[in-house]
Amino acid sequence: MKLIDAKDPSFEKILGRIAGRGAEDASRVEKAVRDIIAEVKKRGDIALASYTKKFDHVNVKGRLRVTEKEIDSALRAIPKKDLELLKLGAKRIAAFHKIGLPKSWTIKDSSGVTLGQKVTPIEKVGIYAPGGKAAYPSTVLMAAIPAKVAGVKEIIVTTPPRGTHPEDGSGGINPYVLAASRIAGVHAVYRVGGAQAIAALAYGTKTIPKVDKIVGPGNIFVATAKRLVFGTVAIDMVAGPSEILIVNDGSGDPAWLASDMLSQAEHDELASSILITTSHRTARTVKKEILLQLRSLERRRIIEASLEKYGLIIIAKDLEDALRISNTLAPEHLELCVRRPKELLGKIKNAGAIFLGHTTPEACGDYLAGPNHTLPTGGTARFSSPLNSTDFVKLSSVMEFSEKALKKLGPSIERFAELEGLIAHAKSVGIRLKEL
Repeated sequence: MKLIDAKDPSFEKILGRIAGRGAEDASRVEKAVRDIIAEVKKRGDIALASYTKKFDHVNVKGRLRVTEKEIDSALRAIPKKDLELLKLGAKRIAAFHKIGLPKSWTIKDSSGVTLGQKVTPIEKVGIYAPGGKAAYPSTVLMAAIPAKVAGVKEIIVTTPPRGTHPEDGSGGINPYVLAASRIAGVHAVYRVGGAQAIAALAYGTKTIPKVDKIVGPGNIFVATAKRLVFGTVAIDMVAGPSEILIVNDGSGDPAWLASDMLSQAEHDELASSILITTSHRTARTVKKEILLQLRSLERRRIIEASLEKYGLIIIAKDLEDALRISNTLAPEHLELCVRRPKELLGKIKNAGAIFLGHTTPEACGDYLAGPNHTLPTGGTARFSSPLNSTDFVKLSSVMEFSEKALKKLGPSIERFAELEGLIAHAKSVGIRLKEL
């Protein structure tokens, strides 16, 4: 893992390579993903079964949908205290996402025109729950509960099955994912993953219905598939590899900083963990602490690969310099591990989620804080936001002109249409004005 001064001539090049890691990987898989999508459109369930056997080593022919009996069995296999934990997460996520949910409204302006906005829930939503290097029941809660809060009528989950069928009877699906689905009010779960699952949600098959929007993170194949089907369906975002950036002023325990970097690196080999500190001593100590803590971690090989290629400790001149670098990178997760974090909050322009202070590790946001953990990655926090309940509704404009209002504004509308050479538009107003 590199330790570099922000004044180093190679600094910008190294930073650019880390920031662009997702795009480089996407180009490598695009042709394969296009082929998978085309095959699913053509052969439907048969293609899904074929790809699941090929990639996940599970035969799902005739059993793509997880039965209610299988979900019941999975719930019985989970300790009661863990079910209560999932319910606590669900409660906190729902409470946060109810705040800010838009409502329909109308006003009447001075011209007598009634104007408004109608809020309508999306009807069908598909959630992708990853299941490759780890299973993520938290992702199901983070995606399904805001959809439920928004009033979505049909929510379905697709998730890849494991290569062996556990004794809990869940049919190859992580029982915690099934439990989260039940708690969140999901209507159906399907045992299919990868680009083929995204294709099925976008175009529909005999078993899996076509949805209106697809949400949820996934690997590079899933992200590329979402990008390619966008337009046929809506998507939340094209999520790239996960990332954390920590800004530090030399305060706090270096062991805590190291643990936060390691926690992000364990996601996968493309994850990026960056520390920007104003303290040379902290930089050196964190690097030593990472090596020390790494020895005892189960996902050591993944973490090592991530840190070697995309881990970085940067020594900045001061906090202003650190924040400049942070705003340029627009990180998915930003920890402000400084003495007075609230004083810096106003200077943050680009970040998916912001964690204030030494006692707010990024893991809080992943599970129980309440805000969504599906966040913009790869610098897209410059223009996009975390998944929210607002992502599951549509806004329709509403307008009503009274006779008085049309008489008042109609001539101006006619003239505007004439300016653009759209005479039929102008006449559609003029014909009414003559009658009135």
